Amino acid sequence: MSKKFLHPITAPESIKQGALHLGTPIEACEVLELLQPGSFAKLENQPSDLPPFQVINCKGGRCWVRQQSWGKHVHWEVEHNRLKSA
Repeated sequence: MSKKFLHPITAPESIKQGALHLGTPIEACEVLELLQPGSFAKLENQPSDLPPFQVINCKGGRCWVRQQSWGKHVHWEVEHNRLKSA
């Protein structure tokens, strides 16, 4: 039989002092508002005389929106963080 030698594991000084940091620090994340398909949203700097856009779909930080007067097959791709619900 082979002999296995176990070495005691000692904790680093940072753990002993109560300053445990796991992994890299998490950067502040921007929380995006949930925009459901069919809801209406406005751009961050949208003129007041322009009606809200209808949300078609949002995925991967991008949203597809349209104006009702544009017809069903014309849409515009916008960054999600530029929109807020109307």
